[in-house]
Amino acid sequence: MNSEQILSLPLEKKIGQLFFIGLPGAVIDDASATLLDDISPGGVCLFARNIKEAKQTRDLLDGIRGLLPVEPFLSIDQEGGLVDRLRRIMTPMPAASLLKSPADAAELARIIADTLRTLGFNMDFAPVVDVIDESRSRSSNGLYSRAYGRSMEDVVEFAGQFLAALQESGCLGCLKHFPGLGASEVDSHEELPSVDLTDEDLYATDLVPYRKILESQHPASVMVAHACFPKSDLQETDRNGKLLPSSLSFNFVTSLLREKLGFDGLVLTDDLEMGAILKNYGIGEASKMAILAGADMVSICANTDAIREGYSAVLEAARHGEITMQRIDESLLRIASAKSRIAPPLQFDNDRLQELSERVAGLNQKLN
Repeated sequence: MNSEQILSLPLEKKIGQLFFIGLPGAVIDDASATLLDDISPGGVCLFARNIKEAKQTRDLLDGIRGLLPVEPFLSIDQEGGLVDRLRRIMTPMPAASLLKSPADAAELARIIADTLRTLGFNMDFAPVVDVIDESRSRSSNGLYSRAYGRSMEDVVEFAGQFLAALQESGCLGCLKHFPGLGASEVDSHEELPSVDLTDEDLYATDLVPYRKILESQHPASVMVAHACFPKSDLQETDRNGKLLPSSLSFNFVTSLLREKLGFDGLVLTDDLEMGAILKNYGIGEASKMAILAGADMVSICANTDAIREGYSAVLEAARHGEITMQRIDESLLRIASAKSRIAPPLQFDNDRLQELSERVAGLNQKLN
């Protein structure tokens, strides 16, 4: 779909393009079909609950694609290690922290891209570019094994090669978790992390991978984290005086990522159903705040009632001018641009998946 076509959609379909949603099961039942028809989401992300076997996964993705009027992003969090949604159907993939060279990262990315495209995906929410050095490795933030190397230089080299290989192999990538969760001490799945970094710290360390990789590899998308940065001049407060998460912050999404770093690609939120958001905001209010902050797509990945609530809140805000059509159309143009980069799925081939699984086994053996 080109920009003219996406801008000519009716308002209800335009708002649907701003949502990245999850589905409850491994097949498209009546409830899932109705959800897809009602929302017409711009993207769908699958999780382990959706993936039982290879052909079933391809049938599910083909079914989703066939039900939606606009070609959807079809994504997954396939990093390796702790975040390996394909372990039921493929040899478990190594964690980023186990990779010994940028070449290893590129090899893993090529395997992932070919696997995903054979299964019917066109996007991967990877690589993680959070910086975990020796001092940060002691924090219980769930990121230790998901990060590359032990320095920002390692992250730039390893993640840069991963992204380049992934996208050269026809699978869109996503840098995460902006502006950096490496120094957080809690897991944002559970509560809102407070990252005690000054702006000088952010620019000297955590933003370096974004600056370098945005310049060199042109990632399709960036995912914004749920975190607050109380020592940063960018930190905002909400109307109740609480620190505003970066995912809902105009200063972080628009002023920093868009304007300061010059990224004009697709920006999406991390899942708004995480504890960091749900414990502080309703899903509808958070969805509106994310769009107003400058995010192009809101991620709501599990609860169908939450998906509907978020969609309805943004739709009503658009109808009443709380969110302007100019703001919506800005995101639609970026969504259309990213969708123009989508490569078609590869032919489904079980033998090819077996070959790729054997390559994973070989990479694991090399790393042990």
